[in-house]
Amino acid sequence: MNLSLVKTDSDLPQSPFTTSDIDSVATNRYALTQAIGHGDVRRPFRGVYLPAQAEDDPVRRAEALVQVVSEHQVISDRTAAWVHGVNTFTQTELSQVPAVETCAVRGHTRTRRPGADGRSRDLLPEDITIVGGLRVTTPLRTALDLGCNLNRREAMAALNEFARQHGISRSALDKELPRFRGRRGVVQLRELVPLVSRRMESQRESWTMLAISDAGLPLPEAQVWVEVEGIPTYRLDFAYRLAKVAIEYDGEDHDDPDQRIYDEERRGWLIDHGWTIVIVRKGDFTGDRLDAWLREVRDALTPTYFTRRF
Repeated sequence: MNLSLVKTDSDLPQSPFTTSDIDSVATNRYALTQAIGHGDVRRPFRGVYLPAQAEDDPVRRAEALVQVVSEHQVISDRTAAWVHGVNTFTQTELSQVPAVETCAVRGHTRTRRPGADGRSRDLLPEDITIVGGLRVTTPLRTALDLGCNLNRREAMAALNEFARQHGISRSALDKELPRFRGRRGVVQLRELVPLVSRRMESQRESWTMLAISDAGLPLPEAQVWVEVEGIPTYRLDFAYRLAKVAIEYDGEDHDDPDQRIYDEERRGWLIDHGWTIVIVRKGDFTGDRLDAWLREVRDALTPTYFTRRF
């Protein structure tokens, strides 16, 4: 390729540019076509371009899409969640860069552009905000939509993460529920809203609490500190203080040797002081493995606990 025809990657804008911007980034359309062919420039959507070195994530894809769709399209759902700092995508989805999810405001047609997942939804002006130049559903509206659209565990995790990061309360969610009457997924949303807690610190902690609720067990406290000689020393993911039962989710960070040593020491002290520790791991949310740890919790909560608790 004749590099004199096209500016270098470092000269190209790091934000998406369209065919109408070509004069500012290349000598002519042929040079741009050559740059695309050589992998120096990529085309996330027809008519939109990015230098190859620019990060390719849901936000950058959304920024590219809005260059070529009408202003009546609003970034929504999981793409909106990403814009707001809440990741509801799987690693597999992110490795392939998922379609940009959008909604058309009332009275306008959804986009059918390849690479976009266009929908129609009854959005009000107060459902829309501007983030980094993008028209996107607000954190509250995004949380409500995901509470309807995602499967139950992912929806619970998303609602809790929006509560933690954006201070969304149960009462705020509950106030909006009448607007969702008749919408697909609203029954699930109504069931999850009473369980929303900003104290969940990971997706799997949300899954753990939801599993406990679904099993008909009393809900434990989250992020409980245990004192040693009057000093808060050990923090538990979940705990029933009266029964001295702790439930801990061990994620991938617990594979670290130093973390394992710390966990063994901490849990040894707790057991020596009368605590029962139930460990939940990554694969423990279905089938026999789910039943096993829930049975441990149920067995540890003695009739004495229930009598004192209730």
